[in-house]
Amino acid sequence: MQNVAFTMQIKPGSEAEYKRRHDEIDPELMKLLRDVGISDYSIFWDPTTNILFAVMKLREGHRVESLKENPIMRKWWNYMADLMDVHPDNEPICGELKPMFHMA
Repeated sequence: MQNVAFTMQIKPGSEAEYKRRHDEIDPELMKLLRDVGISDYSIFWDPTTNILFAVMKLREGHRVESLKENPIMRKWWNYMADLMDVHPDNEPICGELKPMFHMA
């Protein structure tokens, strides 16, 4: 199992809507995330900077890169684009975080 962490940026004033949309996330999207090898996925919000911090576990043999081409994922990115900093294709702009310490 591999831990992956990254940041995203939420637009000011979008916090409640971002949370609401995730509280009502489509079961089809949840199934897709599990099917490509993602588990134990959490997103945290820093209210002082509006930075989102995400961490997830990836199973060995995961297919996370395939998400970029999946219509279910694309639909979600399009739905969320008005709340976040995104690329021209609506994929969220993510900042890779490098592991520095882990206590098991």
